[in-house]
Amino acid sequence: MEIKENGFIFSDDRNLVDVKAVHHYLSTQSYWAKGIPFELVQRAIENSLCFGIYKNQQQVGFARWVTDRTTFAYLCDVYVEEAFRGLGLSKKLMSLMLFHPDLQGLRRYQLATLDAHGLYEQFGFKALENPERQMAIVFKDLYSRDAKR
Repeated sequence: MEIKENGFIFSDDRNLVDVKAVHHYLSTQSYWAKGIPFELVQRAIENSLCFGIYKNQQQVGFARWVTDRTTFAYLCDVYVEEAFRGLGLSKKLMSLMLFHPDLQGLRRYQLATLDAHGLYEQFGFKALENPERQMAIVFKDLYSRDAKR
C-alpha cells in the first residue's frame, strides 16, 4: 500500500524502512526507547506491520503495529521528524494505517501516548473504559546503563 501526496510517500513496504534512521530517532529522541540497541529495533521492524513517511527517499516518519492481523493491534514507535511536523503527516499516516487491509475487523486497537491524545482521539481512540483490567510488566529505563530488572 502506497500513497503519494505533496511530495511525500506513505508506504507499508518494510523494504523501504531505513532501520538506521528509525534506530537513531528511537534511541536518541524518543521518550519511550532512549538507548535502545540497534538489533532490537531491527528485530521489532522485522516482526511488525511497519509504515514509513518518505521525502526524497529520506525517512521522515515511522510507525508500526504489533499485531496478529486477526483480533488485536498495538500501535507503537510513532514519530515524525521535527522538521516535518505541523504538515498533517501524522494524520495522513494514521488514516493509511487504520484502513490497511490487514487491520480490518480487529476487536481491539490499542496504544500508549504521553502527549498525543488529541491526534489519536480524532481517529476514535479513547481512554480505556476499564483500566483496572489492564495489567503489565514494565521495566523502566531498560536500555539505560543503570536499568535493573
